[in-house]
Amino acid sequence: MGVNTEDDKRTDINEDKGIKAIQVCQLFDISKATLFRWEREGVIARPTRDWRNWRLYTRKNVEEIEKVICARKRVL
Repeated sequence: MGVNTEDDKRTDINEDKGIKAIQVCQLFDISKATLFRWEREGVIARPTRDWRNWRLYTRKNVEEIEKVICARKRVL
């Protein structure tokens, strides 16, 4: 039994299905409000949606979010 690292979590992203917003928020310890604001303001690309119109984030989306978070940490 190993400890789940962020790298382990990222490898669980199925490119066909993607992951839900709540999972992205848990991965990066951000709120859904922050995630959706970044999307609305164009900071990150809009994710695809499933048949229920729920956001599905791909590996590419997650990498983009990670870059935004790293860039914001460097500014602070």
